[in-house]
Amino acid sequence: MFIKKYLKWISTFLVLVGILLTNLNIYPLNIYFHGLGVVGWTVAGFLAKDKAIMTNFGLQIPLFLVGIYSVVF
Repeated sequence: MFIKKYLKWISTFLVLVGILLTNLNIYPLNIYFHGLGVVGWTVAGFLAKDKAIMTNFGLQIPLFLVGIYSVVF
């Protein structure tokens, strides 16, 4: 419970920073922050057995991997 609570708040912060960086057009840093937040929320959803959260955030992971791939290669 303790870990899930802080994981959710940290992940929320990372997602919001990623959105802010996107709005400020700070690329590719926005992908990294938002992506880490998405992974955190996916883990929190898994720990809570919340399929809606896992679906929402889990399906975003491949999208961020495409973005990271395009930055690296």
